Amino acid sequence: MEHTEYLQKIEATITEGRFKDNWKSLRAYQVPDWYRNAKFGIFIHWGLYSIPAYDSEWYSRNMYIQGSKAHEHHLEVYGHPKDFGYKDFIPMFRAEKFDADEWAALFKKAGARYVMPVAEHHDGFQMYKSSISHYNTVEMGPERDLLGEMKTAYEKQDLTFCVSSHRAEHWFFMSHGKEFESDIQEPLSRGDFYWPAMPEPDHHDLYGSPPSKEFLEDWLVRCCELVDQYQPRVFYFDWWIQTAAFKPYLKKFSAYYYNKGEEWGIPVVINYKHDAFVLGCAVPDVERGQFADLKPYYWQTDTAVAKNSWCYTENNNYKTANEIIRDLVDIVSKNGNLLLNVGPKADGSIPEEDRDILLAIGEWLGVNGEAIYDTSFWRTYGEGPTEVKEGQFTDGDTKMFTREDIRFTVKDSSLYATVLVFPDNGEVRIRSLKENSHHFQGIIKNIEILGFDERPQWGRTADALTITTTNVKSEYPVVFKIEMD
Repeated sequence: MEHTEYLQKIEATITEGRFKDNWKSLRAYQVPDWYRNAKFGIFIHWGLYSIPAYDSEWYSRNMYIQGSKAHEHHLEVYGHPKDFGYKDFIPMFRAEKFDADEWAALFKKAGARYVMPVAEHHDGFQMYKSSISHYNTVEMGPERDLLGEMKTAYEKQDLTFCVSSHRAEHWFFMSHGKEFESDIQEPLSRGDFYWPAMPEPDHHDLYGSPPSKEFLEDWLVRCCELVDQYQPRVFYFDWWIQTAAFKPYLKKFSAYYYNKGEEWGIPVVINYKHDAFVLGCAVPDVERGQFADLKPYYWQTDTAVAKNSWCYTENNNYKTANEIIRDLVDIVSKNGNLLLNVGPKADGSIPEEDRDILLAIGEWLGVNGEAIYDTSFWRTYGEGPTEVKEGQFTDGDTKMFTREDIRFTVKDSSLYATVLVFPDNGEVRIRSLKENSHHFQGIIKNIEILGFDERPQWGRTADALTITTTNVKSEYPVVFKIEMD
């Protein structure tokens, strides 16, 4: 379908649908129950950047910045960018070991409820069948609809299929290749892999270097094509869509997508960063960070198993499964979801480190999942001395949680108290549940320990609810299920 025809289709859908392309209309959106109940999803950064497996998923930009470590690496391994440019990785991307069913089985074992592959990253290479550009995995590279294969496999495992688009930054992402002799040269036109390669702006300037109408319309059509072809339940946007030029097109996409969701009878979600949306029109996402306190609105953290990169790189600096489980518990207690990224190798195999982390998380959720899935927040998210830094890019340092750090969730008449670091002496004191607490003055009927047969001893005083165990030992968080009358 031609751009003009697609734009007409978008306008017609907005005209005929309940949602219009303005914030007042979009604020009628409600976060669906399935998403609130899911709590845990898998993000996947896999693409051409997985071939060099160096630096990060920003290799396509950085290899053209003279003097950068990626540029020096490229010169040493592949040669000068005028002779071997980023586009020359396309024939090398074969995905020869990729098995969507194998991935789906792993993510199911990990305890995920939804899965989100990157459909198009900043580099502009589409991981799906597209009529907008020939630079996609169906026409080039593996010559397979990788996104389509994933959708089929995930839905067979009852995993909710989602997508992310990082296309907006392509406006400037390849621009540094114009600063010296490389394979990125004018003239460039729509449809070219490197187009438009405009000068890189200040990433936080909301008004400077606005993209052209041609680029913005192309961005809108690409997003709507993804919606129409794959019917994702979540559509995730990376940053830079918060700039002023994107706002009219962002509203059009949102109205189109929400109306399509109603047409399909499938409640959908949009994830966004910064203040790209007016609060209440979609679900805000915090990249590599969390909130310090309980929020009245639903939100999401996206982070990765590796601290240094979203894609697979050699010698990744991995988090432990325990770190991630503790973060999951903290995020859910504060009214949020965790979207955890893995980075497959270029051939489609998932590194053993990623696999081991996912399986350890899945094993913990297999025992303690009732304190996570389908729960809601309580009167307070938790207690304890450890401060969680608020905001994006704050998860690089391991949080030093203690035996006093406890997080709460609730479901039906059960309050779940998750002790993030279980004490060696088996005694837990929960101050929020003391007698005449301003958080809770009700009746506790029973307390059990998820995953353990032992019946703990417990009592309430003016200082705390004290729970005593004798045989409970765990390096991972331990959950007390507290039945209330």
